[in-house]
Amino acid sequence: MSASSGDREPGIPQDNAKEDGSGSTCAGESSKHDSVCTGTSEIKSRAVVKYSAAPPPASYALLQEKTDLKLPPANWLRENPQLGSAGTTILGSSSKSKPFSSFGMAYEFIDCIGDDVDVVSDSENIKKLLKIPYSKSHVSMAVHRVGRTLLLDELDIQELFMRSSQTGDWTWLKEFYQRLIDQKWQRKKKSKEHWYQKAILSKFLYYSINGDGAAEPVPDNPDVAEEENEAEEYSSSWPTAFTSAASDTEESDAPKQESVSMDSNFGLGQVTSVPKEQNLPMLFDEGENSQGLRNDFVRNIMWTFEDIHMLVGSNMPIFGGGRYPAVSLRLRDNNKPINILTGIDYWLDNLMCNVPELVMCFHVNGIVQKYEMIKTEDIPHLENSNFSTRVVKDIAQNILSFLKSNCTKEGHTYWLFKASGSDIVKLYDLTTLCEEAEEEKCQNPFTLPVAVLLYRVASNLMLKARQNRKHYGTIRTLLLNCVKLMDEERHPQIIASAHYMLSELFQLDEAPEEDGGESLRAGGSEDSYSDEDREEEEEEELTEDSDENGSYSSGSSPQDDSKAVAVIRSVGELSVPEKYKSTHQIRPSGVFPVSQDKEERCRHVLSYVLKGLKAVDGTIKKESDLPAADPNTPIPLKYEDRSAIGACAAEQGISLLLERARTLQVDQKHPTRSGMIPCSWQHRMKLQLFLKASKAYYVLSDAATNLLKYGRALRYIKLSLQCYDAYCSVSGTPHPQVLQFHSQCLSLCGDIQLMLAQNANNRAAYLEEYSYQTKEDQEILHSLHRESSCQAFNMATDLATDPEYQLFVSSKCYEASYELVISEALKDHATDQLAQVLKRLGNIRNEMGVYYMNQAAAMQTEKEVKKSVSIAEQEMWKKSFAFFEKGMKDFKAIGDSTNTALLLCNTGRLMRICAQAHCAGVADQSRGEFSPEEALYYNKAIDYYSRAMKSLASRENHPAVWDSVNWELSTTYFTLATLLQDYAPLSRKAQEQIEREVTEAMMKSLKYCDLQTESARQPLYQFRAATIHHRLASMYHSCFRNQVGDEHLRKQHRSLAELHYSKAVCLFLSLKDAPCELLRTLLERVAFAEFTMAGQSSNAAKLKSLTGALEIMTETRHAFRLIHKELLEEQIELSEPDAAESAESPDLVGGSSSGLNLQEVMKLIGVFEPSFSFLLLQLIKLMTTMKRKPSSKDEELLKTYKNVYSKLLRAEKNAPLPCRIELHIELLQQLTPQTGSDDMHS
Repeated sequence: MSASSGDREPGIPQDNAKEDGSGSTCAGESSKHDSVCTGTSEIKSRAVVKYSAAPPPASYALLQEKTDLKLPPANWLRENPQLGSAGTTILGSSSKSKPFSSFGMAYEFIDCIGDDVDVVSDSENIKKLLKIPYSKSHVSMAVHRVGRTLLLDELDIQELFMRSSQTGDWTWLKEFYQRLIDQKWQRKKKSKEHWYQKAILSKFLYYSINGDGAAEPVPDNPDVAEEENEAEEYSSSWPTAFTSAASDTEESDAPKQESVSMDSNFGLGQVTSVPKEQNLPMLFDEGENSQGLRNDFVRNIMWTFEDIHMLVGSNMPIFGGGRYPAVSLRLRDNNKPINILTGIDYWLDNLMCNVPELVMCFHVNGIVQKYEMIKTEDIPHLENSNFSTRVVKDIAQNILSFLKSNCTKEGHTYWLFKASGSDIVKLYDLTTLCEEAEEEKCQNPFTLPVAVLLYRVASNLMLKARQNRKHYGTIRTLLLNCVKLMDEERHPQIIASAHYMLSELFQLDEAPEEDGGESLRAGGSEDSYSDEDREEEEEEELTEDSDENGSYSSGSSPQDDSKAVAVIRSVGELSVPEKYKSTHQIRPSGVFPVSQDKEERCRHVLSYVLKGLKAVDGTIKKESDLPAADPNTPIPLKYEDRSAIGACAAEQGISLLLERARTLQVDQKHPTRSGMIPCSWQHRMKLQLFLKASKAYYVLSDAATNLLKYGRALRYIKLSLQCYDAYCSVSGTPHPQVLQFHSQCLSLCGDIQLMLAQNANNRAAYLEEYSYQTKEDQEILHSLHRESSCQAFNMATDLATDPEYQLFVSSKCYEASYELVISEALKDHATDQLAQVLKRLGNIRNEMGVYYMNQAAAMQTEKEVKKSVSIAEQEMWKKSFAFFEKGMKDFKAIGDSTNTALLLCNTGRLMRICAQAHCAGVADQSRGEFSPEEALYYNKAIDYYSRAMKSLASRENHPAVWDSVNWELSTTYFTLATLLQDYAPLSRKAQEQIEREVTEAMMKSLKYCDLQTESARQPLYQFRAATIHHRLASMYHSCFRNQVGDEHLRKQHRSLAELHYSKAVCLFLSLKDAPCELLRTLLERVAFAEFTMAGQSSNAAKLKSLTGALEIMTETRHAFRLIHKELLEEQIELSEPDAAESAESPDLVGGSSSGLNLQEVMKLIGVFEPSFSFLLLQLIKLMTTMKRKPSSKDEELLKTYKNVYSKLLRAEKNAPLPCRIELHIELLQQLTPQTGSDDMHS
């Protein structure tokens, strides 16, 4: 071996940080983190001291020749830290090991278990395994698997059966052993020689630490005081390990993990305090076995032998001094040569403890003869003890592979057995054998330590799981196996904690990773195996390895092996390199079931929560105080028609809601409603479980909301809030994170009530969803009712029938959520949430404002006669306005200019409704003049719309809202102008003033008509602009006709009328769906030309005016073509069979399916025909009476005019409308100059 003395100085700590902080800490070597790599070309070995209770190595005393070791030294059997816990037990040479020693180490170094370490065991067990091919002695070990790790413990069959005969336990194993292995079993006694050798070794070691290196025989009167002082000096610095209570290890663990219980969202505070409160070793009071749960070793070492990682416990005394910083001390009988077994023993001990050299003291009959120094690397080459290190390495790898391949089930106790003198090694599954024996489940004393270890490894991994989800599969398997092993009546706390942790594995607030589950596979990449055929393999193993009828048959040799899981036929096979190289290595603990479906994940969580609650409830005995409840009887969900409830009752419910939303201080001194003691484990566990259930129901409710299943969503949020209510009933001041979650619950409840109010048509379906309950929900509800009446949130979660009440409840939920978010407890934690809640508040206030505004509008519509405004209407306006104001305040608080603009826009609409309500009526039900109140409200509306525009700043910020506000502003100006024009308040204002106001309003409306931007509203804007120009033209036309005197003003009005008529005609021509408006505008324009002509005296001027009027008239053909086209389309529709049956023949008075107003068309044709014939007649008269000689062109025109006029006169007055229109188009076409551009507008 290549470890020279210079490689290592154990006395000097290399790392002051203790690698794992859960054991009793001693100064000095306890903080050591020593390592050495030893190896030749053949093997590699590295050891790291994880923990040591021994002082730094002290010099050993070199005994004088002839020292008699049969005589006891003065300090014999006194406690000495150099020699380990009780100085009397020299486990360095003893084969006796504690049955639970590996569990003690595993509990202390929980971080290593399940993943990093292959084997945890006493160094004696490791040596025994590696010597199997060389030794004839028997081997009996218990093997347990946790994740990747195997725990090995000696299973002393003799001692077990001695106890079995006293207690009656394990009789099935005794019978099995006698039948299949050793039919003549009897306890073998240790020889006198054995005890003699132990005694002189013990005395030799005590001599070796006697004094400061001076070796002498024992004096007659030893100076006891001096030795006691020396012992005391050591004791103060290096107290013996684990002389305190058996639960020290666990107690030191609890505070470390408890500190993270709240922040990490696990109930690990209560989870890990299980050992402290229940005093785990006492749970399985097995005599000395209970002591085995302590880490009784002087040192724990992480030993890497080739590629095998082992956590080893060793009690070998290590000495130092002089040029040898670390040596092991051995005593040999000079008459007996060192054999190969002893050589392997010494070599492995030194490798495990990083000791580079061995000091051998030879004696004859207890009399010291000589000392010899041997380097560790030379031990394999000693005379009579020659062995190959490579073969030892192969044995180690083969045994590990054999065990890993066959010890596959977590929670099972496997028994590795080799009988004395036998070459066959067998592995049995004692758990399966125990089940077949039909005896009590808890007869295997390993069951509880294994379950606790599985639980603690899972707890530890849980802390890491947040960073690495690959642990989830492992944790789940560990916990499920733990629960399977535990008896619920005896260990409810661990079962409840395990179920809570299982529920924590399912992430409710995030989508599962899209990695195909690769990172969630347990065991990591190093030891993962193909899942393929896994089930089949297990089935095969079961059928091959178990007896079908379950009885024990004493048969021939092949049948003897039928109970074994696996067999090594010959120990010689273990020396063959890679003989047992496992193909799939250790099996991973299973794949974590990642469901894409949120509801499925929540259902998993709730099933675990329910199991946890049942475990807790089972321990609270105060049943008599509770009303007897059958978990199978559904608890009815209250359904009321809230519209019938008075405002007083509603307000009471609201105050309850707000009171529950505030932070509470519950009395933590007296038992809760169910008799649970505050601060007990039950109390802490219930808090966690209630909160987890509340979160699961919240996620279910949110998912149902997204699916538009609002009845189901309300049921789930009700359950979530009932869980929270129960939580509040047993909690003190809730943690800010809990309050923040509660605020989210209230917000979601508000969302659902709002959606129910908006979707009143589906109320029957929602009621059905709301009333449904699963058995699981009922059982959880019954558990909640043990602690609380769960009534606090009834008002918020009942399904009402009145939309107004639902909106009211929604707003109150948001207000309660807002109160929470701005409370002292949350003001620094929920800044993001504050903006969301304010947005919701603004939204619900807008909804309520709109609701009351619509109510007011409906009242207005229902009034038969225009009467004065009712008080009820005014109340609605006030409510609506107040909600809009509050909503704007909320949106301004979060700087939401877009929503502020929308609310200003809605307020503008409210003002317009107020204006409409104030229109004055007269006796004949026609409306009167435009009133000052109307003007006031329309101007207020304009003010709100303008503020909305200002809030938006520019169209780029939000084009849709900008366009909407722009349209409303244009509409309001247009309505104001139209009402002023049509119902002019001439009793209060002069005509000129009204005309100015109308012009101003119309021009402002026109200003907001966006004719350039291409959008769905563009045709509407064009139509409005055309209408505005038409109305202004009509107004100026009227002014021109009525104006007398001021010629300048008349000319101005005339030119303005001409301008607006031409613009109106252009815009109407660009529209394809306004033929009547186009026709009316053109006819008015013709009338305007005729009126102008009437004032002219010269024939030439009149002729010019008439020709211009006729040109305008010919433009009407575009309108007639559109009308004709629509009439034809209507006829085609009516001629279809099914339409013909259902529709009457079109009459001229009725409406039209195409949207064409036939009455309007008939009226306009009634104006068109006389006007057209009048124009033609006047033209013919003028042209025939002209004094100057007509040109050939004039004659041609006159001929056309006469022809058209005669056709017009002869036209059949009762002909169908389409025929009449066709004639008009034809006549107008004849009058149109053939420029080729005629069809452009058709």
